[in-house]
Amino acid sequence: MAVTDHVDLNQFLDGVKRRNPGQDEFVQAVQEVAEDIFEFIQDKEEYHEYQILRRIAEPDRVVSFRVCWEDDNNNIRVQRGWRVQNNNAIGPYKGGIRFHPSVTESVLKFLAFEQTFKNSLTGLPMGGGKGGSNFNPRGKSEHEVMRFCQSFMTELYRHVGDDVDVPAGDIGVGGREIGFMFGQYKRITNQFSGVLTGKGLEFGGSLVRTEATGYGAVYFMQNMLERVGNAIDGKTCLVSGSGSGNVALHAAEKLTQLGGKVVTLSDSGGFIHDPDGIDAAKLAWAKDLKEVRRGRISEYADEFTGATYHEGERPWDVPCDLALPCATQNELGGAAARKLVDQGCIAVSEGANMPTNIEGVHVFKDARTLFAPGKAANAGGVAVSGLEMSQNASRMSWKEDELQNLLVEIMRGIHDRCVEYGRTAGDDHVSYVRGANIAGFKKVADAMLAYGVV
Repeated sequence: MAVTDHVDLNQFLDGVKRRNPGQDEFVQAVQEVAEDIFEFIQDKEEYHEYQILRRIAEPDRVVSFRVCWEDDNNNIRVQRGWRVQNNNAIGPYKGGIRFHPSVTESVLKFLAFEQTFKNSLTGLPMGGGKGGSNFNPRGKSEHEVMRFCQSFMTELYRHVGDDVDVPAGDIGVGGREIGFMFGQYKRITNQFSGVLTGKGLEFGGSLVRTEATGYGAVYFMQNMLERVGNAIDGKTCLVSGSGSGNVALHAAEKLTQLGGKVVTLSDSGGFIHDPDGIDAAKLAWAKDLKEVRRGRISEYADEFTGATYHEGERPWDVPCDLALPCATQNELGGAAARKLVDQGCIAVSEGANMPTNIEGVHVFKDARTLFAPGKAANAGGVAVSGLEMSQNASRMSWKEDELQNLLVEIMRGIHDRCVEYGRTAGDDHVSYVRGANIAGFKKVADAMLAYGVV
């Protein structure tokens, strides 16, 4: 194939849109990666000839299934479940399961696509996948959640396995849900295997897994700042999230431990602003609120003097030095990004998957803000999930300090790979978006080349 026959970026994206009508989240994720990859592969004929990016942007398979369950009033309920297996060039499919009303095929395809690059960046042998359902666990009884999880796994078990596809938790899926699904898998297959990660410590889970995603996003922030001679200590920090997941709470915890002053938390209803800072005692109260009592973040403002609750709003108007969006996709748009830049925010680390939209990413790029995309900064959780897979395979468990050190090393390694591929010649500034996209792509692409056309 001659170089002149290559499609350009716009032609490629037109094809993605045509093949995936109405799947805006997926198209956005592909566009964000393709903008950097097309420049990188411009003079690399093999990648063009073997249509590597085109193949990565087409999932290996999308499994869709009906999930029937019975609520506490004996009503039959019907949801839809999916598993998107995007790419297994470097290892078994790996990625979370999400239970939330916003879950669609498009959302899961975008997450699986992103997961492919994220897992590649960790350096561990894991491919990319994602799954979930439009089931909402909020407001459901313990037995309703159990019955749904069992029904979901009754359909999913055919498509997963410790050498095939290893799901984990995500929004709406924590230790409780993982336990119910693992129990059903064991019941159906009569196998005790590492088919799921995020399990309880009593049945093959790993220490540090709960904290890993939030801690990892902060470690990446720390690495970015240290590279330019700065630090987290003394900085005012905005954190979003704390609702269905635990990323925000553990990010806030690690920021506080490193001397940062966290002043916001949020959930789907709004955010709280505490100008005095959310110290360790307040954070412990917030953890109990979300993880035990399953309450709303608005209750924080009733509990602590000086804190205010802002219903239906996001925290990006609050002046800060550092920002960590840890809630959900597209929560931080172009206008919010400009506000952060104008008010002096020097660094952003994404604790969620694609929480900044394309316009916002371009704002941060143009302002030369230190900006860590989710596929790099958010990789701590899946990294420790990969370590859990290793522990399960060898029938052993590692000590907490060993896992903490491994997490620190993995996040530093991801940072350094982003620097290697994100630095422009003659300029010390690093585009972490470009670096993450290219570093993640290259490992998967080279493995695919080795296999030929499959």
